[in-house]
Amino acid sequence: MDHSGHGMTTDLPPFTLGRGLEFSPDLFFLIGCLAALGLYGWGVTRLRRRGDAWPVSRTVFFTVGVLTIALVMCTRLNDYGMVMFSVHMVQHMVISMLSPILLLLGAPVTLALRALPVAGRGSTGPRELLLKLLHSRYMKVITHPGFTIPMFIASLYALYFTPLFDFLMGSKPGHIGMMVHFLMVGVVFFWPIMGVDPGPHRPGYVMRMLELFAGMPFHAFFGIALMMASEPMVKAYENPPASLGIDALTDQNAAGGIAWAFSEIPSVLVLIALVYQWYHSEQRQAVRKDRAADRDGDKELEAYNAYLASLQTRR
Repeated sequence: MDHSGHGMTTDLPPFTLGRGLEFSPDLFFLIGCLAALGLYGWGVTRLRRRGDAWPVSRTVFFTVGVLTIALVMCTRLNDYGMVMFSVHMVQHMVISMLSPILLLLGAPVTLALRALPVAGRGSTGPRELLLKLLHSRYMKVITHPGFTIPMFIASLYALYFTPLFDFLMGSKPGHIGMMVHFLMVGVVFFWPIMGVDPGPHRPGYVMRMLELFAGMPFHAFFGIALMMASEPMVKAYENPPASLGIDALTDQNAAGGIAWAFSEIPSVLVLIALVYQWYHSEQRQAVRKDRAADRDGDKELEAYNAYLASLQTRR
């Protein structure tokens, strides 16, 4: 018997972590993950062949980010996620809040700009198209907090608490589209906050922290709403298969707990990354000032000393 009309069986045995982690690939995400790793590997190889360095840490972050997508979309977690709200919420949280952070720490846009060849004069290649996109009005809009924060919030409330979720769950393309949407919303939300790759919207460090904390509480509120509900709130999960041996309301409460708890994880990861970046930015600025002082004979210090001397003479 099929669930949601796209090949998901309803006679799954009771969920265990071992069963959930069995290999069960979604072809779309499997091909996408392999292509992402292949293109990233090509970029790193191209840089190294011409003698340019690329931090190993960035490669590790990007690879782990892709693997987290494969973990929730190319295992039986994806099958169980069709009939268990709690497992689906794990998928949602990972693909929208953990995977994007790891991918962005891998700086894929920076790698592409450095690895792609420059087109000849008068011609436009992939690198030039990417630069045009980065400087486009469209990119300025979708990376602005006035867009990213409402979209981040709407991906919870406007999706789960309306018939849209049931509609998307009713077909395989709809389900794939929903998961891609979760991933892309996470990327555009965290992109300007992380500040690793170039982008049109690049606020200061304090403003980035404010943007981060502006969105996170809504995840917690969403989770609390699910945990406190006295009846199933999402139609797609109100009648779980008997073979699972679960109660719909109990499973929904678990889903709410996952959404609530997960709101803290990206906050901690991003804050660590921001503090690290802020510290190194200050260090680089101090080094630049020292070099400038060496070049001009520390004229700024001399001017300050002269100012102090003038104050003394006025007395």
